[in-house]
Order: sequence, then C-alpha cells, then structure tokens
Amino acid sequence: MEFFRNLRIVPRWLIVLIDTLIVFHATFFAYFVRFNFNFDQIDRFQILPSVFVFTGFVLISMLITRSYVGIVRHTSTGDLVNMMKMLGLAHVFLYVVRQLNLIYGFEETTFFVPLSVSLIAALLSFPLLISYRLLVKEFYYYMSNSKHKEIAKKVAIYGAGEAGILTYQALKSNANAQWNPVAFIDDDPIKAGKLLEGKKIYYGTEGLRKAVEKSGVEEVVIAINSLSSANKRRIIDTCLELGLPSKIIPPAKDWFEVGLKTQDIREVRIEDLLSRDEINLEKENVQESIKGKVVLVTGAAGSIGSELCRQLIHCKPKNLLMLDQAESALYELDQDLSLINKNTPRRALVADIRNKNRMMEIFIEYKPDLVYHAAAYKHVPLMEEFPEEAIRVNVMGTKILADLSSYFGVEKFVMVSTDKAVNPTNVMGASKRAAEIYVQSLDYHHHFQGDNSHTKFITTRFGNVLGSNGSVIPLFQKQIKRGGPLTITHPEITRYFMTIPEACQLVLEAGSMGDGGEIYVFDMGEPVKILDLAKKMVFLSGKKLGHDIEITYSGLRPGEKLYEELLNDFEKVKETYHPKIKIAQVSPKNYGYVEEMFNRFKNLLENGKEDQLVTHLKELVPEFISQESRFSKLDEEKKLLN
Repeated sequence: MEFFRNLRIVPRWLIVLIDTLIVFHATFFAYFVRFNFNFDQIDRFQILPSVFVFTGFVLISMLITRSYVGIVRHTSTGDLVNMMKMLGLAHVFLYVVRQLNLIYGFEETTFFVPLSVSLIAALLSFPLLISYRLLVKEFYYYMSNSKHKEIAKKVAIYGAGEAGILTYQALKSNANAQWNPVAFIDDDPIKAGKLLEGKKIYYGTEGLRKAVEKSGVEEVVIAINSLSSANKRRIIDTCLELGLPSKIIPPAKDWFEVGLKTQDIREVRIEDLLSRDEINLEKENVQESIKGKVVLVTGAAGSIGSELCRQLIHCKPKNLLMLDQAESALYELDQDLSLINKNTPRRALVADIRNKNRMMEIFIEYKPDLVYHAAAYKHVPLMEEFPEEAIRVNVMGTKILADLSSYFGVEKFVMVSTDKAVNPTNVMGASKRAAEIYVQSLDYHHHFQGDNSHTKFITTRFGNVLGSNGSVIPLFQKQIKRGGPLTITHPEITRYFMTIPEACQLVLEAGSMGDGGEIYVFDMGEPVKILDLAKKMVFLSGKKLGHDIEITYSGLRPGEKLYEELLNDFEKVKETYHPKIKIAQVSPKNYGYVEEMFNRFKNLLENGKEDQLVTHLKELVPEFISQESRFSKLDEEKKLLN
C-alpha cells in the first residue's frame, strides 16, 4: 500500500500499454456487436489481423497527439479532448489506407476493420479510457489521503460554480490536504439538492446550517469570484454564528493563469468584513497626471504616505521625493521601493514640515510639480493633551507647505484630511479642519484674483484606515496576541473604515480630477460598531470570547466621539463622475480673515497659553465643541459670554 502512496505519477509506458489493450479488446468486441453475434458474417473477416492493424493506427495516433503524456491524477477535459483527437486520427488513417488499398490492391479488404466496426470500437473504448483514468485519479486521492483522513477537516465549499469546482479539485489534488470537501453551498435555488462532484449542494446560509448537522462540516471555503461585500459579510457572519472557521479564495486574476492551489486559499481577514464594496478607480488618468513629474509626498513614512509612494512609483514620475522626520521608517520605505522599482528616481528626505527654511530649500532644489500632503499628528488623545503640537504641525505646517507650493508654482497640492474634521469634538479634528479652511481659502483667493495658472489646492476627507499606525485593528491584534483583554472605550462606539490601498487610490484620483478648491468625501458605507469588530477579530484569531479572551470598557477618551460623520450639518454634496466620490459644498472663508487668524496662531504659539490657543481654534472653527475634555470649559465660557 505504501508503494501506491509513494507512486506520484503513473509511467507513460504503462498508460500507452493500458490504452492500447483497451482499444484492442474494444475493437475485437465491436465485431460481435456490429454483426449481432452472427458468426457466419463475422467469419468473412480476418478479425485478429484487422484488429491488430486498427490498434496499430491508434498507437500511431496516440504518439502524434501525445494523449498519454497527461498526469492521470490530474485528468481534465483537455485530456479527454486529446483522446477524442487520437481516436479520430486513427479513423483518418484507417480511411486513407483503405482507399489506397482499394486503388492499388495491396491486401484483401477483409484485412481492415469496416468503418462501422471502428466507430463502435471508438464508442466502446472512449468511456473505458475515461473511466480507468478517473478510477486511478480517485484511487490515488484515496491512497494519498488515507493517512490524513482522520485528521482532515470536513469542508463545505460555498459556491457551486466554476470557482467552486476548481477549489474542490485543488483540495482533492493536494496529497497533504488538511481539508476534506464534503458539501457545496450555493445561493442559486435551482442548484439546491443536486450533486456536484458527487457532493450534495445545499441552498444558502440555511443550507450551511443543514450541512453542519448532516455532513459534520467543520470549516467553510468561500469560492465565489464576483461576491459583493454585503453577501461576503452575510456568509462570514453565518460562519461566525455557527462557530465555523472560514477561508476564502483570492480573486481569479491572481491565479487564473497558473491555476488555483491550496496555498492560495487564505484565512478570512478583517478587511473582508468591510461594510461596503471597495472603490476601484480607473488608473489611466492618474498615471497620465503623474508621469514625468516631480512628486513630493510629506509624511511619507506613515501608513498613508508610504502606500502613496508605493502607488506613485508605478506611475513613472520624474522624481519621487519622500519626506518625513522619522528616519528609520523612511529608510525602510526607501529599501522597499528599491525592490519594487529600481528605475524610477526617488529621494528620501529627512525633514520637518514645521521648518520653513528647510522646506524652502527642498522646493528650490527639487522644484516639485505635485505635492501630496499626508504629514500630520493624528492621535486624538495625545493631541488633546498637547494642543500646541497639533497647531504647530497640522495647522502651521500645512500653511508653510501651501504657501511654498503657491509661491513656487506647484501644479496641485493634495491634502489628506479626516472625517474627524467634521463637527470636531477634539483638537486633532479641529486642527485638520483649520488646515482645510486655509488651503481652500488660498485656492479661492488665487481664483478670484484671476490667476488661472495658480496652484490647485484639493482636499480629500475619509474615515479610519484599516491597519494604519495607531488604529484600533493593530491594537486589537496586539491585545489578542497577549491574551487580552481587548479594551474598547464604549460599547456603542462606531467608526467608518476603508483599506490603506483604497484610501490612497482615492487621494491620487482626487489629485487627478480636482480642479482646485474641492473637498472630496468618499462613500464609506455603513459605520462599523467597534464591539462587533472586536468580537469578530477574536473569533478569526481562533479564540473564544469569554473563555480565552475578554472585552473590557475603558470609557471615552478626551475629545473622542461615539459616532463619526463625513459632512458637517450645513454641508451638502455634489456628485462627480464616480458614484462613490462626492464633493462637499463648503463655502470658503475670506482669505484675508483666515490669514489673519493663522498669524494669530503664530503669535500664540510663541507667547500664549494652551487655553488661548484652543479658544482661538474654536473661533476659527466655530463648530468645534469639545467632548470629554478639559477644554469643555471654554465652550461653557463662550456660552456665558453670548
């Protein structure tokens, strides 16, 4: 038995021998079928010599079509087509030789099998050729997996289409498979109750429950190529409810050319539980707008900045300038990009956006055409504790870069903002809103001066990014790794989420389509409750909530909102060419007023106190109402004065 387990490929000579014997015996028996076992008629033919001749034609055809070279345990429709070609070519040889024999009279006609007999022989041999291959395939699968069968998990494949069949074949063809496919699940009611690859097809998520009861399903592999986010979430939620681990196949474009393998089937990730389909954009316009230009990315070592650089380097810029003050992370990014694309010139610049002289040196030396401004302090609790730093970086740093971009004639300045700038309840969000106000007012100032060649200032505003530095996902992952507990500030807290690559696509698209002065907001789908996210992450990690790990509540942090928003109460949106990208219609403030307010920030940073700074910020951003913060007293004082 061990011999069969170790025999990975059936020798070609053995396949040729078996195929030849099958055709030989099928042809011999075809005579009896053709003449209804009437031996008087059969005796008119030289059966044995004619059978040998036809078998010889088949053997020659076999060598020409190479029908024997396929690996039997991977028999596919291509191999079946080859067998049909082989039998067809044998008939061509038979017909040609028979015709030549009639013309030149080499041998008696009885020396060749009649065409009617050869056709019956083909009809008899073809299913036998298929059957023994399939039997060998099943036998190989049984022998190679018999030692794993007891420990292999019973798997249901969700999807009874082409992707589901390929997934089934991938699982069965792997000698060391940890999974044993026992059922299919599909949302098409027409398929319900039918058999596929000998396994029953169950209908929908209710069918999945039945498969667990009747077939003992222990795991689910989602094998649907065109699966909407809502349906994916519905399936995964059912798996979570049933306590079933779930896996998913990658998009077809990632394996179509090389075929699906078991190692391609990955664990379900938290990204798969996003509450809306990812926004995929046309890249041609983006590439054309960047190709051959000098591009400066601030905050290049951060989560958004580094992904921007990775996407930008594929757009063939003339030079990619990566600016950050975090030298270690910037060095690592530079090394990563050297592996991605060695041909595009790039330069890592260690610098601080608060240093105006250093920024001016960079603009003079490199003359950037495009600026993507992602540098910012973004941690709400820390900025609530150190508001002067939020003002220095997020407010005054943005002003320095915007002013230099305008002075040196940069084509476009794209600022990365946040949904925390909407009806801000904390210093960080208010500082980002102040930066939005400045760049928008500067754009309109140039526009109304009639300067058509001025720098176009564009803002992108989106929610939380999955996996970004300091976000809740990496925090939960670390807490799960340590064994918990998972800390959540409030059981009702909700947030919008998108992936880092998706967020960066949107930033680049905004830079391409923006005409100046716009604040782009993106369809973030439905907000996600952080408690639900935490529970799902615990399950996906293979642990049990309440047994292996606990969830605790720490209370809202200073300045933290329960619910995030994408638009202010007074903001409306305007549609764009893309249904998931909209423009917030925000009336710009007068540039003279804004410049005066920013100059006041400069004086307060040098001579003022933090209460004065925050009060001034509230004056510039009147919708800024502090929550759970020591600065709430400033709102009370304002009410009393009014």
